[in-house]
Formats: sequence, C-alpha cells, structure tokens
Amino acid sequence: MKWAIVLCAMVTLSECIIQVPLIKGKSARESLEEQGLWDEYRKKYPFNPTRFDDQSLYVSNEQMTNDADLAYFGVISIGTPPQSFTVIFDTGSSNLWIPSIYCSSQACANHNRFNPSLSSTFRNAGKSLSIQYGTGSMTGFEGFDTVVVGGIPVKNQIFGLSQSEAPFMAHMKADGILGLAYPRLAASQATPVFDNMMTQHLVNQDMFSVYLSRNSAVGSVVTFGGVDPNHYEGQIAWIPLSSQMYWQITVDSVTVNGQIVACNGGCQAIVDTGTSNIVGPQNAISSMARAVGASSANGDNVVNCNNVNNMPAMVFHIHGQAFTLPASTYVRQSTYYGCRTGLQSGDSNLWILGDIFIRQYYSIFYRAQNMVGLALAR
Repeated sequence: MKWAIVLCAMVTLSECIIQVPLIKGKSARESLEEQGLWDEYRKKYPFNPTRFDDQSLYVSNEQMTNDADLAYFGVISIGTPPQSFTVIFDTGSSNLWIPSIYCSSQACANHNRFNPSLSSTFRNAGKSLSIQYGTGSMTGFEGFDTVVVGGIPVKNQIFGLSQSEAPFMAHMKADGILGLAYPRLAASQATPVFDNMMTQHLVNQDMFSVYLSRNSAVGSVVTFGGVDPNHYEGQIAWIPLSSQMYWQITVDSVTVNGQIVACNGGCQAIVDTGTSNIVGPQNAISSMARAVGASSANGDNVVNCNNVNNMPAMVFHIHGQAFTLPASTYVRQSTYYGCRTGLQSGDSNLWILGDIFIRQYYSIFYRAQNMVGLALAR
C-alpha cells in the first residue's frame, strides 16, 4: 500500500489509525510564474475566499476559494475496481467532489476523471450539485460509491461528479476536494467522508490531525483516528470551538513587538487546510503588514528579501496561549517576484488560519469534543 499507513487495533477494519501521506507539489502560482503567466492569471482570477460569504449559511451551494497557492494533496480512490484521484484535504469545506467523464471543461481535460460505468458499486443519487467560486463555479451531480481513504474503504459515500468546472481549475494540481468540516456546511446535505468514517467505526477516535512539512516535498500527512507524536513537541493546547460548522475558534488578539495590531477585543477564525495563507479583514491585514515592515504591491504584501532575518514575529493569542509565527514562516520567496508575506485581505470578518499557521502548529481536529488542538510542529 504505497500511499497509506494503517494501524488497526483488531484484525477487522474497525478502530484504526489511518495515515494518508500528502505530497507537497508546485502550486498553481509557482507553475504560472515559471510560464510568465501569473500577472495575467491574477488579474483574471483575483483571490477571493468566497467560502465565507453569508450565502454559505443556506447550504444550497457550497462556497470555495480559488487559492492559487495550495500545494498539498493526497491520493484516494473511488469505485470498484478503484479509480485514483488526488484531492485537497480541506477543513474549510464539507463535500467530496472529483471530475467526471461527463465534464468537457478545460479544467477536466487535464485531470483524472471518474467513470461511473466502470464501477460495479456506483449508484446515482439523483441530485445536482453546485459549488460557487470567486470567478466561476463547478456544477455536476451526486452519486454513492466506495471511497478508499488510506487503504480503508468508506462504503456508500456520497460525492460530487463535476460536469463543468471554472477555467481557473485547469491550473490546480489536485483533481478534486475532500471536505473535512462539519455536516452543517455541506451542500445538498451530503454526509462528509469523516462522518461516515466515524459512523462506520473505521477510526479509533473521532478526530483527525494534520502535519504539513515546511520545505520537503514529502513528510506531510493527515492522520485519521488519532495523533502522531512524531510530528509535534511539547503540550497540546486544546481550544473549544466557537461554532460547529467550520473549525472555528476565538482569537483574543494579534501582536507584533508586544503591541496589538489586529483582533483587538477578539475575533473569529477558522483553522483551514484548504487556504494557503492567513486571511483577514483588509484594515487588520494592512495593520499587520505595516507592523512587520511590508508594503503593498500588485495585491501582495511584499518585503525586502535581505530583511527577513530581522523582521519581527507575529503572535496569535488564542485561549490564553501565545502562538508565534517567526518571519521565516510567514514570508515566501519567489524566484520571479521576490519576497512576500502570506497575509491576504478578505471580504469577511471571519479570519482564516491557513497552511502558513498549520506548518508551524500541528493541528488536531477533535469532533468528539468539538475542539481544535494545536502543538508546535517538529
């Protein structure tokens, strides 16, 4: 089983700890920069974390972001015999969807596509599915089949099969999305994969955890059913959720050099593996950028690469504890565009603690207790 590690307490497939390695590949942005197409792309498809639009509360359509910096994906399979797909394991959404052979969009042409006629266990759910993006949408229909995650079969899993996809998806590396947020967020009231894993008693504990490697292409992993002590050090800080839709918590404040620069009086944030950066309201992000010495250029908060070692840390104060992000964790260097911070403005008051934060802090998503656990990543 070349892409999974399964640790089971019994001979049967019950009570397992399942590890799915994630590949850290080139992001869409990195590939477009290499081709000299990034400026054209970002003007045509500006970053917009639309998953946080109020319409998402109505759960008729799931909201998704067109994040060109996403770089981590893992392998699952669907059907009998299995058809393999790479997916983003996304704690900011709840649906599973992949391209289908019925999709003729450019975005489907360069990705793996599911053929339901080749699976003896596929059933059509008779429901349509629409996922809205900042610059387009994915439309399709839903079906049921066996989904294999880390070598463990999840039976009768509902998932989306795309029939059309937004043009920007052609530049994304993963074939689809596997959502790990709460059922309340799911489009068409679909049952999320992890909920079925819990119901079918496939995991040892009702939790999963995420480790994202800093630089290496290998080493990142999603662990279903427990935690992996090899990937963190020190104590786990357990933080109660403030809302059970996203993995949403309360941030008390954000400081730089001991001064509050954002979230004065508290703000709401989600821990989101499906967003690469730290996203917040424009005024707050601008305040943080100024505090670390960044300036705005072409939609990015940029810094002098020679100054990174002297830049201050950003500290997120959460549930009475301090979570520090040194400059080396929040500044990215591009071969073509110099150095930029991973701070981005959004249209919502809901903050996003994305991969920049998760690389620094091993993140545990504890459904049984409705908490997030954070520990310093190794």
